Amino acid sequence: MKIIISILVFVLGTFNVTSQISAAIEKFALPDNLMESSGAIFFNNKLITHNDSGGENKLFELDTISGLVTRTVTISNATNVDWEDLTQDDTSIYIGDIGNNSGHRTDLKIYKINKTDFVNTTNVTAETIAFSYASQIDFTANPNNTEWDSEALVSFDETNLLLFSKNWVDGITKAYLVPKMQGVYALPMLITSLNSGGLISGGTYNPLTKKLFLVGYTNLLQPFVWVSENFNGSDIFSGTNTQTLLSSFGFEQTEAITFVNENKYFITSESFNISPFSDYAKLISFSTNDVSLSSERITKENDIMLYPNPVDTFLYVESKNVDSIEIYDTKSVLLYKGNTISVDMSIFNEGVYIIKINLKDATSQIKKIIKR
Repeated sequence: MKIIISILVFVLGTFNVTSQISAAIEKFALPDNLMESSGAIFFNNKLITHNDSGGENKLFELDTISGLVTRTVTISNATNVDWEDLTQDDTSIYIGDIGNNSGHRTDLKIYKINKTDFVNTTNVTAETIAFSYASQIDFTANPNNTEWDSEALVSFDETNLLLFSKNWVDGITKAYLVPKMQGVYALPMLITSLNSGGLISGGTYNPLTKKLFLVGYTNLLQPFVWVSENFNGSDIFSGTNTQTLLSSFGFEQTEAITFVNENKYFITSESFNISPFSDYAKLISFSTNDVSLSSERITKENDIMLYPNPVDTFLYVESKNVDSIEIYDTKSVLLYKGNTISVDMSIFNEGVYIIKINLKDATSQIKKIIKR
């Protein structure tokens, strides 16, 4: 987004600022070709990001140690009208072409990319999830004064994404469920909204802790993070919502956030130059004191333990009831079959694999594993 500072003063209200967020620091300046980084995920030990409106139809793989772009992937059948966020699940990457600063777009969409394709080639095609807002009836252009803009997209569960509005009118953020299947959808808003006190510009849902993190900034470019937890079902703002100002950063146009593990996060900001304020694009990190509540690291179900996930070298399957193990790629090609409790996956390419665990009672369980 090319920011124009609004004269609208958002009412901040009274927020609980007791926070688990700590050690927010700048890691490094982003390279010149990522000055408008607008979405981010952490995948295969790299930060994957893209630029926003008018940028190339490309994803950039960034090494978070060296700060260098190590790889680019082109989405051949996509156009970057206004790419604003990036999210992922076990098998797919989702690009949100969801920016709508004037509130007049009728071509909002999300591009869905197969992770195996992303890992194995630098030119991929995407499925398209098209959508509109069920409550929007007026499509008159109203720049930076609309409630139909959005810049935050997260993967919520196996079947749904969550989309969050960037409400220029009054800072009330609304949430919408978006099916992950290709199609055309009219989205109703969820029951509970959030008085965010600013502009929400990015999001990440951490399945390890069951918490939603939204990043944004006030009209004076004070960056903040909202954490939502203990909510009911998919009504994401129905629980406890806590705002933390990133007070160690002054004027910052934060644009994207992604989790690395249960207590580490990255934020990207884009450069801006609006007299008398200006700043360069950067990668920011912060930590939390959360512990994993999820089975992403170790899965235990019916006395079966499968770990680690993601896996680097050896995958371990622990159960007294295992008869054999089969490993398939996402095209259902059998790559391995055996009956040992450890499988050397160092010879496998990076990507997503299907594990079929055959049990002695003639039943089986299917699991997904990520090789990195």
